[in-house]
Amino acid sequence: MKLILYSKQGCCLCEGLLTKLQQVKQVAFDLEIRDITSNPDWFDRYQYEIPVLCLLNDRQQEQELPRFSPRSPVEKLEVLLQRYC
Repeated sequence: MKLILYSKQGCCLCEGLLTKLQQVKQVAFDLEIRDITSNPDWFDRYQYEIPVLCLLNDRQQEQELPRFSPRSPVEKLEVLLQRYC
């Protein structure tokens, strides 16, 4: 499974989600981090929404996953990821 995290440097919510993603043990995935400030299209789309986590499907299309609460434990993130595998 391939995940894409749209974020930007200095965003504490983005850093929090990244930390939790790094702690996930029950679901295997490859993670690509995209800095929205490096691409005007990403910035326009996600500037008020980051962090945004997307699943890249077999046809290389992105599916935005539901927003994850920063206060939720890693176990809840694992359940969310398992649901979308």
